[in-house]
Amino acid sequence: MTDLPTGLGTQLRHLIELLDDGVSAANDYPGMNYRPRYTPIVRALADGQALTIGQLADAAGITQPAATQTVAVMVKDDLVDVTAGPLDARQRVVSLSARGRALLPQLQRAWQATERAAAGLDAESGLSTAVAAALGALGREPFAERIADALKTITPHSKRKKS
Repeated sequence: MTDLPTGLGTQLRHLIELLDDGVSAANDYPGMNYRPRYTPIVRALADGQALTIGQLADAAGITQPAATQTVAVMVKDDLVDVTAGPLDARQRVVSLSARGRALLPQLQRAWQATERAAAGLDAESGLSTAVAAALGALGREPFAERIADALKTITPHSKRKKS
């Protein structure tokens, strides 16, 4: 048996890696130029409505810089089109490309299977309950504040005297 990683951040990154690798391996993504990280963006655009980067970030539940970076890669993979905003040319409006729309039925089938598998994992592990509890706790007291409070309880190392 492989040793499991220690440390909360390391464990969470490893969990995401295992989930993303599993999604990629199980779905027929080869040749599609599709990555699991595109899913929140594609889902937000699936109804056919074009969204600004800010609207897309909100709808996908990601940060605006993450949306900007993901959209840039998706443009290269010909999954989305980006145009200037109608009122402000600096604003970027994103919509699914013809290729992105053509992939929707296959992607929706893959998402459905992924959701069923995730529900099974959650039933076995209670993962979503634990994640929801952690997000709630961080909403009440952000992690940076928790670290600052913990630092107050740690005494600095005394300087060693040179002999």
